[in-house]
Formats: sequence, C-alpha cells, structure tokens
Amino acid sequence: MSDAPNWFFSACAFVGFVLVTIPLPWHLEAWNTGTCLYMIWTSLGCLNLFINSVVWNSDVINKAPVWCDISTRFMIGLAVAIPSASLCINRRLYHIVSVDSVTKTRAEKRRDVLVDLAIGLGIPVLEMILQYIVQGHRFNIFEEVGCFPATYNTPPAYALVFTWPIAIGLVSASYCIRTIRELAVRRAQFEELLSANRNMTSSRYFRLMGLAGIEVLCTLPLGVYAIYLNSSAAQIQPWISWSNTHYDFSLVGQYPSVVWHSDQLNVISIELSRYMVVFCAFVFFGFFGFADEARRNYRLAYTSFAKKVGLTTATDSPGTWTGTGSKGDMSYNGRPMPVFITQRTECKRDSMASFSTNLSVGEFAGFDATADKQPYLPTSSADSISKETFPSPDLNVTLPTIPQPTLDINPVPPHTPDAPHSWRSSIDV
Repeated sequence: MSDAPNWFFSACAFVGFVLVTIPLPWHLEAWNTGTCLYMIWTSLGCLNLFINSVVWNSDVINKAPVWCDISTRFMIGLAVAIPSASLCINRRLYHIVSVDSVTKTRAEKRRDVLVDLAIGLGIPVLEMILQYIVQGHRFNIFEEVGCFPATYNTPPAYALVFTWPIAIGLVSASYCIRTIRELAVRRAQFEELLSANRNMTSSRYFRLMGLAGIEVLCTLPLGVYAIYLNSSAAQIQPWISWSNTHYDFSLVGQYPSVVWHSDQLNVISIELSRYMVVFCAFVFFGFFGFADEARRNYRLAYTSFAKKVGLTTATDSPGTWTGTGSKGDMSYNGRPMPVFITQRTECKRDSMASFSTNLSVGEFAGFDATADKQPYLPTSSADSISKETFPSPDLNVTLPTIPQPTLDINPVPPHTPDAPHSWRSSIDV
C-alpha cells in the first residue's frame, strides 16, 4: 500500500463513496437500521478521506483548521462506527431467526430501531468524547493523507480508544455464532420466520450474514494488530495528570511525506487505517450492488433518465419488456412474426356443417406452419380451406346448402304397427 500513488487512493475513496451511496435510497425505504448506518458511516468516511487526500496532496499547511477538527473527530468515531453497525446487523439477524413469534407490534419495532440507533450512533459519539481525555494535542497533518487524530500513547488510551473495536467485534461474533446455531436447529421454521419481515428475504438475509461475518473476521485481527502497532511505533508514556497530557494542546503536528514514510510502522498504521474504510465500501457493494432489487432500481433509474433526455428504451426483441412496463410485440428482424390462419370445414352426419378456426404461429427461423399440408384443390371432397388459397372476394362462391327438415302442420296420422321403421323415424318430432 505504501508504494501506491496518492491519486490511486483518492480515486478508490471517491469510487467507494459513490458505490456505497447508490443502494442507500431503497435500504432507507426498507428501514434496515443497521444496514443504513453501515452505509452512511462508510460513505461519509470515504468522502472525508477523499477530501483530505486531495486538499493535502502535496503540502502540510494548516489551511482549514476547523475542517480538521471536525474531520479528526469523525475519524475517531468511524473507527468504532463500522463495527457497531455490523453488531446491529448481527443482532437483528439473530433475533429474526430465534424469536418464537413471527409477529411484532409497532412498539416493538420502534424499540428495535431505537436500540440500533443507540448502538450505531451512541457508541461512536461516546468514543469521540472519551478520546478527548487522552488527546495529546489538537491534530496532525500528514502530507498526502491530510488531517489525522492525535492520541497520546498512554495506558488509559488503550482502555478508552484502542480496544473498543475488539470488544465490539467479540460481541458481534457471539451473535453471529448464535445465529448460525439457531439456523441449524430451526431450519424448517426459517421461511416462516422471514415471512414476518416484509423487507427481508432469504437472499438478503444470507447476504447480510456474509457482510457481517466478513466484518467480524476483519475487525478482531485488525484490532489486535492496531494495538501492536501503537505499542511498537512509539514508547508507551505513563499517565501523570490531565494537565500533563493536554500540555500545549493547540499544537498541530505537520509531517511531510518524506518524514512519515521513513518509519515503516507509521506507514502501515496510517495506510491501513484509511484503506480499510475503502475496503468496507467495496465489500458492501459486492454483496448488495448486484442483488435483484439493485438491478431493478438501476433499470428504473435508467428508464427515468432515458425518458427525460428523449431516448427510447423499447426493444423489438421477442418477449422483451419495454421501458413502459408492457411486453413488446414478438418480431423477427424488426417485422412481425408470420401468423397462419387455417379455416377447416368439418361435415357431420345429420347436422349442419360448422367452421372452426385454428390459429398456429410458425417459428421465426423461416418455418411455415402449412408447409406439410397438401395444396388446396377446389373439389367437393376437400376438407380444409386455407386463407392464402381462398377465392378472391370478386368471385361468386355459392356454399352448398343442406335442406332443412320441415314439419307438416296437418295432424299426424295415427301410429300404425305395419308402418316402415324409416318412415316412422322421419316424422318423429
């Protein structure tokens, strides 16, 4: 990572900000609190790092002190915000699969949202406040990196700042393990449990499990490694007093690239802290950027944009849904597919002839549905008439008539036993 140019990180940070922001609207509609918190924290983190890397690309001048105060305080909260959002996701997944009742009241749903907000927002804000206790001076500025928080390397700093991601990761891992165990036990009830969550499907459930699981697997080892880097990069100083820790608090440390690149442990610590945020953005988009709901929203966005600029979204391919939501007509090379209509005349004994219409559609590869039929011959024995060979309208065609049975209004003669059977049948009404 240290060998990569700064413009590469700037490009990755901006792309990460865009990618993780794209799915945010429809996740807000579903009101998945943990997922929304994960996206908001990650996208703002990428944007913050992108701005810093661009503004301080080639100098360490303190050109925006207020911005650096806000940026560094946000970075302190971000270090625990992403693990906290992952904890919210794992906690919700566990409660979905472990509850005995598949229905929830409005009060219970509101309580779940408040608990998620307390975890995903409360813990990062608390971390921002606690870090001030061990904040040695105002902030640092690293060339190519920008504003960076300053934490005095003293034992209270490990309890108040450095170990929080590990503690959150352990709690999140316990929820993840319990969720997997409940899934193995209650597999038969899984679909029924999901049916109570209108915005949760099995596909989305397992994608959330994958996202939270990867975050847990990364948080624990990286948290331990961060403690190792902080303890090794500089000597741990004893805590003396509040005034000693905050002595010359307004100091701003300025470190050119050649200076902080001379210490390999500093390089690893700084680069790892900012590249991991971009990595979280790409991982989230990998799980949710290609899902069914994402592709559906991409299609709707493209259709809306195409209508505004006057582009057509309709296609002539068979069975393709157009941008208006209706299915396009079946066609071949821009022309309607051939339709053959055959009219068949069937003669039934002792009944009037009836005509039935059979509709057949040939395949688009030049197949003629009537190719295997004999050509029409205008004879009395023909049993079918095709549309193509039917006489033109200017010819006089006389259809055969069948005499209708008549009934004599005179009284029917009395039945006589010696009358022939055929004659009795003809007058029997």
